[in-house]
Amino acid sequence: MSRFADRYGPWALVAGASAGLGAAFARALAGRGLNLVLAARRADALEEVAGSLGQVQTVRVVADLATEDGLASVTAACADLPIGLVVCNAAYSPIGRFIDLPTEDALQALNLNARAPMLLARHFLPPMVARGRGGLVVMSSLSGMQGSPPITVYAATKAFGAILAEGLWAELRGTGVDVVTALAGAIETPGLVASKPVRAPGTLSAEKVAEAALRGLGHGPRVVPGLTMKLSAALMSRLPRRTAITVIARASRDLTPPTAS
Repeated sequence: MSRFADRYGPWALVAGASAGLGAAFARALAGRGLNLVLAARRADALEEVAGSLGQVQTVRVVADLATEDGLASVTAACADLPIGLVVCNAAYSPIGRFIDLPTEDALQALNLNARAPMLLARHFLPPMVARGRGGLVVMSSLSGMQGSPPITVYAATKAFGAILAEGLWAELRGTGVDVVTALAGAIETPGLVASKPVRAPGTLSAEKVAEAALRGLGHGPRVVPGLTMKLSAALMSRLPRRTAITVIARASRDLTPPTAS
């Protein structure tokens, strides 16, 4: 734990920290002794997460990371903090046929899932390289391995994130800064429960996914959490593209938009 904090501390930023996987990342990092900047849109949820982290220091930033102002709020909050690790977890997944989606929903997914990780990486990686240590985790998805109706936009943004992280991993080798992307399958989060009531085979807890992603730092460009999902990813990568898209479409056909709260 102390070695992890020495390499990736003393502060970490978790983007999308209010619930589910983001909260699991926050708890895992607090358990490793890192202080935390927690960024998300819901102030009450951030307070709840921060209150569960024990004695580590926390800074809560209520911000919509899909917007310029939201990203500016996060970078301003981190201006005087030595951020040694950034976890890009914030995401939005509009469900439905692309031609039926409101344009603003598609843009929200694009800005939050793809643009925000790129800009956070651009802001925080240069100081890490200058210090000779640090890390970046970009959460991606197995849905980004092929076209994935009816979450076509989400899958496309997750493909962007994975490829971005892999390129950064290669560029930063030898600098002391580690980059990894985690291609997750189904995760037990409030969002998944709302959109897919039947638990998919291989579904993992948020805690297991967060741990797998953090363990992946320094061990290659990508990790697929869970044995079932590793096997699924290997199989899907060997299928003809048409077949892979058909398989994922059938697996996702019972997805429904979560009820707004």
